[in-house]
Amino acid sequence: MEFTLLGSAVLSAGAVYAALRVSGAPVRELWDAAVIAAMAGLVVGRLAAMILAGSNPLTRPADILIVRAGVDTGWASLAALVAAAAAGRRDPVRTLDALAPAALAGLAVWHASCLLRGACLGTPSDLPWAVAASGSQVARHPVEVYAAALLLGGAVLLGWWARSDPMPGRIAGAALAVAAAVRLATEPMRPALGSGPVLWYAAGIAAGILLFLAGRVAAPGAE
Repeated sequence: MEFTLLGSAVLSAGAVYAALRVSGAPVRELWDAAVIAAMAGLVVGRLAAMILAGSNPLTRPADILIVRAGVDTGWASLAALVAAAAAGRRDPVRTLDALAPAALAGLAVWHASCLLRGACLGTPSDLPWAVAASGSQVARHPVEVYAAALLLGGAVLLGWWARSDPMPGRIAGAALAVAAAVRLATEPMRPALGSGPVLWYAAGIAAGILLFLAGRVAAPGAE
């Protein structure tokens, strides 16, 4: 059976839901926010990809549904963050904090699903754990597995930290910085070297650090 991008998305959604259940947070409210964020990110990311490729969404509306043709991850991530915060209108920062570990878990499973899609390999490598594609003599970095492991580790650590109820914004800020840093760190090992949205990753790290520090600025002396 061939697992498509849709299958990967379903697995990722399951990971988000499972992580929310384990966290003990109000699952229904947060799950609704996660679905809204995912849909907003998908639509905005697809529209951005079309516009940047020179395609007019107004004259070719059907192409919006062809997600496989490309989704701009930078604009998708920004839209998802804004939508998640808006969904938690009573306390948007706390909502982002509660969603953050689950979001990292979902991203980890998305990357790990490369094992089912045969899309894990990156640039050539001589490391002992490098893997060669079927019919190839060239061993390559299992770069998507690296990303999955790092993101899962971040999800576990932030989920554990969240139980101590840190200041608002710290979990969300750390998660954003971790997600962007993982992508930035693994970018040189991806097949299309240099084609990734490196500036978006750098901006994500900076925004995550600022959000992490914002709680302390808003509530000086609180720990």
